[in-house]
Amino acid sequence: MVVRAFVSSRLDYCNSLLCGIAGNLLQKLQSVQNAAARLITRTGRREHITPVLRELHWLPVRQRIDFKLAVIEHEALHGQLPQYLAEDCQLLTDIGRRSLRSADVLTCAIKRTQTRLRDRSFSVAGPCLWNSLPVALRDRDISLVQFKRLLKTLWFV
Repeated sequence: MVVRAFVSSRLDYCNSLLCGIAGNLLQKLQSVQNAAARLITRTGRREHITPVLRELHWLPVRQRIDFKLAVIEHEALHGQLPQYLAEDCQLLTDIGRRSLRSADVLTCAIKRTQTRLRDRSFSVAGPCLWNSLPVALRDRDISLVQFKRLLKTLWFV
């Protein structure tokens, strides 16, 4: 319980800032998570880690980062975040002048950027990730609790 509390909280702390992180740095975080999972379940080093992570209901680090980013995007689109974050999440229906068939689906406008570093910002990475989610998850009427449950289920399958 102590390992789970310390390791999970540190992996999740500000992990939305790690969006687009280099693969070798992400691998270091993943190895920390793997070591914690092995310690909790007393799994040997030679055994495959994916079933252990599934048993613990832990998403891999990259998906944890995407999960956090998607949750922040959901909160921004539903008015549960401060205005300065919500301004980065504009819907296509709010920008467009005419009504589209896809108006009932929450689709975000993605800002164009000149650099890879800017692509990692919340105003670009959040809408990109949001638009890549299935339409069922981008429904207007879905609550935050339902959204989290469905998103985690989607990524565990």
